[in-house]
Amino acid sequence: MRYASVTDRLAGLGSAKWDVHLRALALREAGRDIIALTIGNPDVPTPPDLIETATAAMARGRTQYSNGRGEENLVAALARRYSASSGRPVTAANVLCFPGTQTALYAVIMGLAEPGCEVLAGDPMYATYEGIVAASGAALVPVPLRPEAGFRIRAEDIATRITPRSRVILLNSPHNPTGAVLRAGDIAAIGALARAHELWLVVDEVYEELVFDGTLFTSALSFADLADRVVVVSSISKSHAAPGFRSGWCIGPAGFTDRVQDLSETMLFGNQPFIADMTAAAVAKPSAVAAGMRTRFARRADYLAGRLKGSVLGVHRPEAGMFAMIDVAATGLDGLGYALDLLEREGVAVMPGASFGATLEGWVRVALTVDDATLARACDRIIAHAGAIAARGAA
Repeated sequence: MRYASVTDRLAGLGSAKWDVHLRALALREAGRDIIALTIGNPDVPTPPDLIETATAAMARGRTQYSNGRGEENLVAALARRYSASSGRPVTAANVLCFPGTQTALYAVIMGLAEPGCEVLAGDPMYATYEGIVAASGAALVPVPLRPEAGFRIRAEDIATRITPRSRVILLNSPHNPTGAVLRAGDIAAIGALARAHELWLVVDEVYEELVFDGTLFTSALSFADLADRVVVVSSISKSHAAPGFRSGWCIGPAGFTDRVQDLSETMLFGNQPFIADMTAAAVAKPSAVAAGMRTRFARRADYLAGRLKGSVLGVHRPEAGMFAMIDVAATGLDGLGYALDLLEREGVAVMPGASFGATLEGWVRVALTVDDATLARACDRIIAHAGAIAARGAA
């Protein structure tokens, strides 16, 4: 039988990136004591008032078909939120609602990219970006993110990779997996490139509310001169500890949202009204759980760096988000080999850096979402493992 070519383009870009995580789950199911530091689930439950809002909405019949752009109350709440945060008018015409950031990104890239064009994105990048671009038929052009530059994407590195086929610059700030946060100057310089080459600027800002103290977050939406080419995607998954509710959105030019709404309705035929009511309540005020997560994740990143100091492992301190990066190159193993060895010998599961791009071949990503005591046990095992590797090398 014959299949569509999209299935070939996406082969190996789905669950294969999570093989170490899946192996850890299998070992745990078999009775092994496994500490999983692989997935970015928030470390707190969804706030009870949001659960109650969704439940009450279902009880009063908010389970019918939805508006294809998004329920009016949610669209209005998002317009108010982004008008306030960006300092420029954002209206209902600029908003589209989706089941999570992933779906929003898929629709946005499908609406902008196609076979024969290119999408530029930082390497490393979130694990699904490669598949999103491949699904559109466009070519992904990786732009290496340099550790010495704090893993912040640089306009000069983008510039050397722009061609007549370039269509989109895909940014992620705050960044997964590295926790880097773009500065206003970074965005201005990248925006100047986008204007000069008539490119779209798509920005994943899902970790916006998890920026650590001492770092200032700037949204690309706040640049009025980029308003005709910036599309921002986000959700309540991280900020409100609600990843399972799958509630996200994009904010972009009215002409863009009009076109992509047709694509969205073809895929989705609307969203869930009771989840829209919950999301409208969530975005109308600061998150009740984000501040606590910011504090805990920053503290755990510092703890991890302190515990591993003096070993052969180097920790990159994040500026935001739920993860820290460990440089494992000095062990003589690449990230995948290290992750598998650590899992089998010590029962600690981490994500190989190569799941996020070639730049992180010698790194692994560690989730900071376990409790402090569990992280301490994980550090004990990681340090013991590093010592064992050194001993094997000396033997």
